[in-house]
Amino acid sequence: MKTKSALLLAVGLLAGLLLTLTACAPKKPVLHVYVWSDYFAEGLIKEFETLHNCRVVIDNYDSNEVLHAKLKGGATGYDVVFPSSYVVNLMVAEGLLQEINHARIPNLKNIDPVFLANVSIDKKMHHSVPYMSGATGIAYRSDEVKDFVPSWRMFERADLAGRMTLLDDPRECLGAALKTLGYSMNSIDETEINAAADLVIQWKKNIARFESEAFKAGIASKEFHLVQAWGGDIQQVIDANGDENIVFALPREGFPMWEDTMAIPAGSDNVALAEKFINFMHDAAVAARNIEFNYYLCPNAAAYPLLSDEIKANPIVFIPEDLLRKGEQTLELGEHLAKYTKAWDRVKAAN
Repeated sequence: MKTKSALLLAVGLLAGLLLTLTACAPKKPVLHVYVWSDYFAEGLIKEFETLHNCRVVIDNYDSNEVLHAKLKGGATGYDVVFPSSYVVNLMVAEGLLQEINHARIPNLKNIDPVFLANVSIDKKMHHSVPYMSGATGIAYRSDEVKDFVPSWRMFERADLAGRMTLLDDPRECLGAALKTLGYSMNSIDETEINAAADLVIQWKKNIARFESEAFKAGIASKEFHLVQAWGGDIQQVIDANGDENIVFALPREGFPMWEDTMAIPAGSDNVALAEKFINFMHDAAVAARNIEFNYYLCPNAAAYPLLSDEIKANPIVFIPEDLLRKGEQTLELGEHLAKYTKAWDRVKAAN
């Protein structure tokens, strides 16, 4: 009895000591990231956690409107967000983003100056840092779609009704329609925007639904035969499924181009770790891995020499100059954005 009691006492003391040590151990800092889905090469987040002895929590969204509405609605706790460049100025005006401290992010020196000068909206990186850039076009299954032509008018094909999707994104959808009608996708003319809405309503009769995420699995499974899509996402689907019947094309009428950025919300609880995260993503080797994974262009000049010949030759990543001239950068429209919101509400309400 005595021996057993002593043993139990020793075990109890040891358990208490372990609990005390655990309670006293410093907790790992946590970085909260709000980002588009499937946007980091495999293993990178774990590497960052190990490098900085921290934990990264990732939440996903599928449109800039969702991101903007969440932050504007008072959501706090996010440390790094990934807005497309055209909404950055709006978010800055509303006090939603912090200024970027360049001195604390030394890898900003790697960012391609030609890209900053010719593509970026926040050219001095006051509140945002470029992450990825790409184009929006059409993906289709060559084994299901006959007589394909690289045109947004494909969404008028009645024989494909119920087998197509459009992105659930007003700037992408209305932008495609504006280009189809011969207008700028950044038009501020209400008549032109309404004409674009009318065209999207025509397309809506043929699509299965507006979809910004499941179109990838849908085209792989043959649920969908033709979808409006981001090029890099489709290349990922092709690679994942080894399916050469999935093809990506840029429409001849012109197409939206975009730049996604990294920014630090005003409500960040861990700015220093957020800066380290942005710096990590612009390490040359890390940026190269992300390009190889995403099939989008990370404008990191130091990463370009590290890319495989296959990636350098991929027209989804490095768009050929003759096609590039047909692309139009999505711009921030300030007060005129309300015209798009109104038109989009009409599209979504239409039967």
